[in-house]
Amino acid sequence: MKKHIISTNKAPAAVGTYSQAVSVTGGITIYLSGQIPLVPETMEIIDGGIENEIHQVFKNLTAVCQESGGDLNNIVKLNIFLTDLNNFAVLNEIMSTYFDQPYPARAAIGVNELPKGVSVEMDGVMVINSDQYSY
Repeated sequence: MKKHIISTNKAPAAVGTYSQAVSVTGGITIYLSGQIPLVPETMEIIDGGIENEIHQVFKNLTAVCQESGGDLNNIVKLNIFLTDLNNFAVLNEIMSTYFDQPYPARAAIGVNELPKGVSVEMDGVMVINSDQYSY
């Protein structure tokens, strides 16, 4: 798989942990369903506030990526849903610890409500090399 980051000064610059656009060649596309901050062992929402919720979502996404033959850095498009956009800066800070540059394309969307009353949900699109795919 080869990622090519697309960037233009004719649109607003990427000012966080994302790229304006990403094109991918030579890979297998995997669509990641939405993950909320459920702890897999208990199927309960993690305690401790938005920071813990964001970390748990990234852990859950990591597990699905790994089972698919990749990791978070294979995500080319990430969608983030927040019930409070005031948590956007915290999200960016935490996201920077999970992703290496070049960052995926991303959308962060404020929503009224998420399943089980959580504050964050994420889904995405991942592309891996065909030799990584084991199914």
